[in-house]
Amino acid sequence: MQAHRQPVARAAWIVSWCLVALLVAAVFSFAFGQLHYGWNWQAIWHYREKFLHGWLVTVALSAAALLASLAIGLLSALARRSAFLPLRYAAVLYVEIVRGTPLLVQILILFYVVANAFGIENRYVVGVLALSLFAGAYLSEMIRSGIESIRDSQLESARAIGLTRAQTYRHVVFPQVVRQLVPPLTGQFASIIKDSSLLSIIAVSEFTLNAQEVNAFTYSTLESYLPLAAGYLLLTLPISLLSRVLERRFHFAT
Repeated sequence: MQAHRQPVARAAWIVSWCLVALLVAAVFSFAFGQLHYGWNWQAIWHYREKFLHGWLVTVALSAAALLASLAIGLLSALARRSAFLPLRYAAVLYVEIVRGTPLLVQILILFYVVANAFGIENRYVVGVLALSLFAGAYLSEMIRSGIESIRDSQLESARAIGLTRAQTYRHVVFPQVVRQLVPPLTGQFASIIKDSSLLSIIAVSEFTLNAQEVNAFTYSTLESYLPLAAGYLLLTLPISLLSRVLERRFHFAT
């Protein structure tokens, strides 16, 4: 009976997605059909290398920011559990400030105030740092909540068999936290990719800024921004699908 239900469920899943896709396509086809607009794709084609360069820069910035934010989030989460109160309160202040203020403002202050004060002129370095600090605050809370979800009985058992604090984190806590962190981490990566578009405010030559420049050169607004949307979808949609797969794979009873 179970083997018979699987093909039926798969067929229902395919039919449902096809219906949704057809509905969305019909809505957009109708909307664009009512639009009296002179398309100028030929002008945009001349700037295809600029689009590709911006897209690759966005991928590189996002990947670097993800790795750095993981380190920042881990250190911040451990700092929030530290017995040294100034370190704990510094971590709390960092998380609350970052989560309570817009990323756009953080980028502007970090580049024009903080980086300028320390003589850092590389916009790409500042851009990666801004994205890393922003995402790191959210990852910090994910990691902290994962650590605090570990039952006290497990920690007591680790102490009972003679494990040090570092060994307890390494062999007992972190393997379980990573298991919980992988699915939301993929979603956070998708958010980093989209948030990287705000780096255009400090003239980082990423995907969004290049699309804006092409629009300024060609006066073809829709033709410039439709490839922008498609490029971000090309990056975020597989990550979102991967997130759903990992959620099912790493799901376990607590």
